[in-house]
This record gives sequence, structure tokens and C-alpha cells, in this order.
Amino acid sequence: MSENAPIRDAKQLGTPKVIILGLQHMFAMFGATVLVPIITGLSVSTTLLCAGLGTLLFHFITKRKVPAFLGSSFAFLGGYAAIAPAEGAGGMTQAELLPYACLGVACAGLLYFVLAGCIKAVGVTKVMKYFPPVVTGPIIIAIGLGLAGSAINNCQTDWLVALVALAVVIIFNIWGKGMMKIIPIILGVLASYIVAIFRHDVDFAPIKDAAWIGFPIHKAATVFGGVDFSNKSLVISAIIAIVPIALATMMEHIGDISAISATTGENYIKDPGLHRTLMGDGLATTLAALFGGPANTTYGENTGVLVLTKVYDPMVIRLAACFAAFLSFCPKFAAVIETIPAATIGGISFVLYGMISAAGVRNIVDSRVDFTNNRNLIVAAVILVTSLGLTGGATFAIGSVTITLSALAVASLAGIILNAILPGKDFDFEEDSPIDTGASLSSSANAKDVKKTKKAEAKEAPAEN
Repeated sequence: MSENAPIRDAKQLGTPKVIILGLQHMFAMFGATVLVPIITGLSVSTTLLCAGLGTLLFHFITKRKVPAFLGSSFAFLGGYAAIAPAEGAGGMTQAELLPYACLGVACAGLLYFVLAGCIKAVGVTKVMKYFPPVVTGPIIIAIGLGLAGSAINNCQTDWLVALVALAVVIIFNIWGKGMMKIIPIILGVLASYIVAIFRHDVDFAPIKDAAWIGFPIHKAATVFGGVDFSNKSLVISAIIAIVPIALATMMEHIGDISAISATTGENYIKDPGLHRTLMGDGLATTLAALFGGPANTTYGENTGVLVLTKVYDPMVIRLAACFAAFLSFCPKFAAVIETIPAATIGGISFVLYGMISAAGVRNIVDSRVDFTNNRNLIVAAVILVTSLGLTGGATFAIGSVTITLSALAVASLAGIILNAILPGKDFDFEEDSPIDTGASLSSSANAKDVKKTKKAEAKEAPAEN
């Protein structure tokens, strides 16, 4: 087997290496996953448990075929801030308001079932015509570039520590041998963490104060224990304010599944099916929110790890999920993760976020989007400029409730609508041809030519007879 050949059965690597690979995926998602509860006020331990169990649920629903990890979604941060601001509102504290925000997120997760149901009812072909490569490619690019600012901000806290993490990842990924080539992220975290210790950037006090064992779910923080359903005004406001955000996260989901498909060369939109991946993501989000956790989403960071390691076995992801769920019962471990300097996370994110955008470029290139067609240029341009330029998103009011859609949500909707109404469509979705799905990319550069040749031969065959 070639050194750069993808590995689809991790068992051939042996148990020790598989365990390390699972830990690497866990570390890849930690920075962003833990950051969401830190920003919103949710529990870190609950977040870890929901990420682990949500990922396992997703794998069960998708027949254990898709190597995706579900972590905290940043798209809902605006919703949490609107319903449960840090300073509280309406005479209630942030802790008292968070369950109402979680109720809104739980309802948003149910919207995934609507789209999944449409796909199941009319077929993925009719639905996917609204998500051609000229739409999904720029969305994937925007997802990565949209995160670039946070990577730089984290790096700026200590550029030396960040550059150590970045350099170690690059060096071992390019010149590493054997196992060292497969685990560059863990090596980057460890090396930069050690440098940060010597630079006195690590505060060990939270580790000392944290308990060894603790239950990650707290009743008062759940929808069941924290929401007073007689307060109809707040309940309705939370739902109306947060549910529309699912429009963005569903587009992100399609983009992420596209990126994973592009990375592995497997057509996950066809098998196990986009309706299954949507159901898995939506159900994981709903259950997580009901028990006081943040919304889940398929994680681009872990797609970046797939790109780096070329180990595509979903079993490794499930192992990472088990680690996350198990460690959620250890507050001391959560405290250890929280001590990882922002600069370390920035250095790792520097390359991973870039990998996401690169996957979007590959989506466009491998699908051979025709940019000599002006309508394609316009669709891509609107998506990229809107997603990167509309930093504040779009805010509008429905009655007394103010709703804010993220820039990516607006860009996704704009791209979908423009693609649907502009004449000159040159995209024809064919479920059996991954190169044409606009989401799953063929590993063969000549796949499209081969398909065209077969079509031509099929047309000529009757005449020959």
C-alpha cells in the first residue's frame, strides 16, 4: 500500500494507533466545542456528553458509514445571546434564561426532519438540484474562511505558541513517517502546550479546584426542569427567534457532508442518503438542547483531520465520541482542556480551517464548474461576498421579536435562490455519479470523461444493432 493511500479499515493499524487516532479527533473538536459553552454559559461537561452521544446517534442513523463528528454549532450563538444574554433580561438571570434558548434550539433541530422528509418523499435528485457545486462549493469555502478570523484572534494571544503548533502540524504531516505522520494535531497541541507552560501562559488553578467525578447533566439547566411553559411569551419568542437559524445550519450540514464526501471519495448523499444525515444531525441537536447542551453540527475540524491523516474509517470517529462522553463525567479533565491556551487552539485552527476552504475549492474543481458561464460567476460571487462581508448578519423584526440570521445563512439562501431563478443552468444531478452530485467527489480525475464515454456508447449501441 502506498504511504499516501487512504485507510478505510483502521483495524489494520492496530489497537494502540487506533486509540491515538481517536484521541486526535477528540482533541480536534475540543477547542471549538468547549468554546461554545464558555461563550453562552452552558455547561462544558454537558456539552462533551452531548457531543459524544450525539455523534454515536448520528452514526447509528447513518448506518455507521459517515466519518463525521458532531460538535457544538457556532451558528446558534446569536440565538443564545438574544434569549439569554450574559447580563440576563426581564428580571431573570442568564442561567434561568438558557433553558428557554435550549427549547428554541430543540425546535430548530426538528426542522431538519422537514427537509429530510422532503428528500425521502420526492427523492434526493429533485432536492439536490437546488444545491449544485456552484452553490455548495462557495458555501464550503465560506465556512472555512468565515472561521479564519477566530483562528487569527487566538493566534494573536501568543504568536510564538501558535506558530509552534502550526509548524509541528505541517512538519509532521509533510515529512513525518509512520504514526508521526498520522497524528500531527496531537503532536502540535503537546509541543505548543509545553512552550506555553514555559511562557507562563497556562493557569493550573482550575485543574486543582475541579472534582474528579461529577454528573454532566443538571436538571435546572434542562428544558424539562428549567422552562416554565406557562410563560408563553418567552417560550414563543425563543422559538421564533432561534428556529430560523436552522436554515443556515442545514446548509452548513450539506456543505460539511459535501466536504467529507470530497475528502473520502464516497457518495454519502446517495448512501446512506442525505435524508439520513440530516435526521441524525437534527435529532442529535434536539436531544442535546433538551438536556441543556448546545446545538450540534457536523464538524469541519474533524474533516480537516481526515484530510491530514487519510484515515477514513468511521470507527475512529465513534471511538472519539466514546472518549468525549466518558470524559464528560470528569470535571477535572474538562478543566485540563480549558487550560489549553487560545494560541494553541489558534495554531491548530490555522491549518484546519484552511483545509475546509481547500475542500470547497476541490469540490468546485473536481465537479468542473464552468465559470465561463456568467450565471455561475454571479452565484459564487454573491455567496462569497455576502458570507464574508455581511459581518453582522441580517436583522429583522416579527412583531416584538427581533431575529438575526447569520451572514452564512443569508449567503446560502441568496445562492440557492439565485441558482434557482437565473437561466442557463448547467448542472444535472445524477445520484449514481459522484462527480456530478456537487457534494460527493470522485477519486478519479477522469470519472466524468468515463461517464460521458459510457453514455455515448449507450446511445450508439441501438444503431449498431
